[in-house]
Amino acid sequence: MVHVTCDLCGKELRPGEEQRYVVKIEVFASHDPNQLTEEDLDDDHMEEISQLLAEEACGLADPSEDNGGSVHRRYDLCAACRKRYLTDPLSREATLNLSFSEN
Repeated sequence: MVHVTCDLCGKELRPGEEQRYVVKIEVFASHDPNQLTEEDLDDDHMEEISQLLAEEACGLADPSEDNGGSVHRRYDLCAACRKRYLTDPLSREATLNLSFSEN
């Protein structure tokens, strides 16, 4: 049996008891085709791709390294956290509610 918990509050989500929701997020660099230069056309992108694939196959690539490529994330949410996420997906309210003492 698969054990699933809400990635926000930690509540156990049992099949058949409560609806479980999945949030999928993809973060990628924006590309403006108007910024294409002659240098971009001269680069050998197939060679770069071949080198990256070879490094990954040999275990040399660091999966935690942020190289500016696409990043995919998946989160399981309970009904209450889904509602909270849809209301404030970037958690802006949470950061605005912080108050610090005048020490």
